[in-house]
Amino acid sequence: MKFLIVGDIIGRPGRRTLRKALDIYKADVVIVNVENSAGGFGITHKVYDELKSMGVDVMTSGNHIWDKKEGIALLERKDLLRPANYPEGAPGKGYGIFEKKGVKFAVINLMGRIFLDPHLENPFKVFDQLYQMLSLETPILIVDFHAEATSEKWAFGIYADGRASIVYGTHTHVPTYDQLILKHGTAYTSDVGMTGCWYSAIGMEPEDAIKRFLTGIPQKYKVEEKEDTVFNAILVEVNTNTGKAISIERIQHYFKRDELTQEG
Repeated sequence: MKFLIVGDIIGRPGRRTLRKALDIYKADVVIVNVENSAGGFGITHKVYDELKSMGVDVMTSGNHIWDKKEGIALLERKDLLRPANYPEGAPGKGYGIFEKKGVKFAVINLMGRIFLDPHLENPFKVFDQLYQMLSLETPILIVDFHAEATSEKWAFGIYADGRASIVYGTHTHVPTYDQLILKHGTAYTSDVGMTGCWYSAIGMEPEDAIKRFLTGIPQKYKVEEKEDTVFNAILVEVNTNTGKAISIERIQHYFKRDELTQEG
């Protein structure tokens, strides 16, 4: 079974790019990180419906999933996940078991703690708990590890090697060229990267980010929408009997702005 995994979608340009890319790159299952999909912060009902209309099967997220109130309500949907290591009582779920073409697979969303929120539950230990439960249902376990520090991502990848089918990083919006299959059969990359305008400050208008770096004064960021875009993803094939990865391929496709549909 082939899984197309797409990094953080940044606003309207990211959604338009995703729609175009999904006409080109085909897979059995499409998993997308959507925490920046609505105006760069959170998700809305309209954006959720738009992504489903494109054929997105599972949506993962991270710390920005809380940025829009209606997005929090959407966490009641089975196919929209938030990090599983938020404390008990947080809305939504951080994992799910799904089925496509008669094959069951599990998706786990976790968030790192270094440079993010040290008060979260330990993602390594939460993975242990979820693995014990979910591996009884399917050998295919996919983990979106939403984290800042590459060291934490790598350590987690090795920790989950042989138990997870795929471990991939999100959050930094900067793709890493370290995709490989680890010793015990887990496909890994430190960060899938973003989908949105590439000539930007990780998807946002660069002027505000530069001003913040020059002055130290917080700025209100806006999604960059005037530039050409990039689609960042990985395509992973998994053995459905063993849950081991067969191959991992990095995709980085640039689009001219005028190539993209004006819908959405």
